[in-house]
Amino acid sequence: MEKKNTATDNGRQVALMHWKIQQWKLRFQLMDDEIVFIKNLLDSNAFKPNIPNLFERLQDYKTRLQDIENRNADVRSKISLHENSLGSDLDIADSSISAADVKKNDSLQLEVDECQGDYQNLKSEIFNYTGSILIMNKPEVK
Repeated sequence: MEKKNTATDNGRQVALMHWKIQQWKLRFQLMDDEIVFIKNLLDSNAFKPNIPNLFERLQDYKTRLQDIENRNADVRSKISLHENSLGSDLDIADSSISAADVKKNDSLQLEVDECQGDYQNLKSEIFNYTGSILIMNKPEVK
């Protein structure tokens, strides 16, 4: 009877890890969509003319976004490898989660959180800067 409870607990733990991985992947997909928007904003002509160092600042933001995308791709690759490893555990009857699986999952959680935090900080910086220099159209009088 004890073995069955252990197997059930391990099955739940594997399922929980898979659920977390799906959440991570969703967060990265949302970030991808936002990055496309931000890149389009930075490439647009929506900014007031004659802003000192505008071009340099926008280029810096683009470079930093590319660095985040590269880092995200690396973390996503690690997530896929981890997910594939866990997937094979699901196929084995009475599979157990090793301490290494738990450690890898926790390590990936830290990397995902760090990537998300760095991205959120950069996004805020970009929006705070660009929000004050956007060209505003005057409302049409009818």
